[in-house]
Amino acid sequence: MTASWKAFATVDPFAGMTGTQPGQLQNLAHGRWVDVDRYREDIVDPMNGEPFLRVPDTQDMSPFIAGLESCPKSGLHNPLKNNNRYVHLGAVCARSAALLATTEVEEYFTRLTQRVMPKSWQQCLNEVRVTRIFLENFAGDGVRFLARGFSNPGDHPGQESRGYRWPFGPVAVVAPFNFPLEIPALQAMGALFMGNRPLIKVDSKVSVVFEQFLRMLIHCGLDPADLDYVHCRGEKMGELIAEAADTIRLVQFTGSSGVAERVAETLNGRVRLEDAGFDWKIIGPDYDEDWLEYVAWQCDEDAYNATGQKCSAQSALFVHENWVEKLLPRLGELAARRGLADLTVGPVLSWTNEQIKAHIDAVLAIDGTELLFGGTPLTGHTIPDCFGAYAPTAIRVPLGAMNSDAFDVVARELFGPFQIVVSYGDDELDTVLEMFERMQNHLTAAVVSGDVLFQQKVLGATVNGTTYCGMRARTTGAPQNHWFGPSGDPRGAGIGTPEAIAVTWSAHREIISDQGPRPDGWTTPAVR
Repeated sequence: MTASWKAFATVDPFAGMTGTQPGQLQNLAHGRWVDVDRYREDIVDPMNGEPFLRVPDTQDMSPFIAGLESCPKSGLHNPLKNNNRYVHLGAVCARSAALLATTEVEEYFTRLTQRVMPKSWQQCLNEVRVTRIFLENFAGDGVRFLARGFSNPGDHPGQESRGYRWPFGPVAVVAPFNFPLEIPALQAMGALFMGNRPLIKVDSKVSVVFEQFLRMLIHCGLDPADLDYVHCRGEKMGELIAEAADTIRLVQFTGSSGVAERVAETLNGRVRLEDAGFDWKIIGPDYDEDWLEYVAWQCDEDAYNATGQKCSAQSALFVHENWVEKLLPRLGELAARRGLADLTVGPVLSWTNEQIKAHIDAVLAIDGTELLFGGTPLTGHTIPDCFGAYAPTAIRVPLGAMNSDAFDVVARELFGPFQIVVSYGDDELDTVLEMFERMQNHLTAAVVSGDVLFQQKVLGATVNGTTYCGMRARTTGAPQNHWFGPSGDPRGAGIGTPEAIAVTWSAHREIISDQGPRPDGWTTPAVR
């Protein structure tokens, strides 16, 4: 197996940022890469608006419905069927991880990610490395161990109950734009590991990245018939889900909470969701001068990395009054360092400038609010009008406004470089905790404090699924070393860890082996 990315790739992200069309994308159906009759004209280079990639505008979804129907409910494999596939997929992970570890392939996926989802080189590189470490974690026997079960003694000799992790069979993965490689890669591989046959759809603005990753997996031994991949508009995928609702056993959806609820309704709840997150961070009363710079830096990283387009981005910062005087000015200074030159701030791919301004104006219309910094569009760039381009922004909102009719305005997630800042005093912690209770989505959170009693009170009163605690606490973090996903909702999806994969992509099945002798004194019951 060669280490060169040219051995599997069909798109060249190194061709330049202007005047070049990197490639034409294809669907994967029934084990073959196929072209379509129609391609989208609205997929443009996010940095200059020029024509960019030929992304299929798939209309005929019947091949993908047929692919779903081809997989039985018992999956492509399970602990009692085709279990050699666990070992095979572990080997695919090993070969793929080794390839991703080469400098050439690592840089290929980093550059490709940056071309379609402009963020700093380090942010893109981190995404590639998280994906590689995930593959390393499940190489060898890693996939096999995901299906670990248990046994319990029965009531009599020859009886034993055995618990198995069982696949759902035909499933779908719907992934967003903000992590073009990491999210679809981890979820699609998790689905495959547990024996499912997934249909994968990624936001068309960035779907080239997963296509190239999938080509690499096939180069490393994955059977191309194990899954299907479709480039299409969101509404077409919605139509497919509705048409195949009786066949699809599970949809794992990452993205808008409104769309997530519609998918859940269509499938009568057969979903695993990692939806929107108005993620909060609270800084406790134990001010420490030695920690000021670090806490400020982490707040800036959490709010504005990837231009705020992380599902785990810090949307609301609750600051104890002991920190306010020195922390808030420092946040503005750190945000001011960000710029387009190094893509530490860049295009906002799901909000336009008009929409961003409208939300900022709505928040500033609330009594007592104050613009701390930002609030203006970026200038001197060629980012097209279909995307937003805004300076990192923070608005200070009185705690009383968070506990009023304005709450729904303040707590709306702006998926961009924007955060709400709220200060509170010693006697207002319970009010802050009430705000956390009112929030509808519970993905990530951070409790920045070294005070154990403060930590316990906040942690004990909240439900966010991925919560960081301590003076180094953050809201954003790589999920290959810990569970990442929401809590407080039985439909919540996990990502990254063995527990996340088992819970999201398999169900519990109990098989009772009952092969002992007939019990003493047993006779055929008399017929009445």
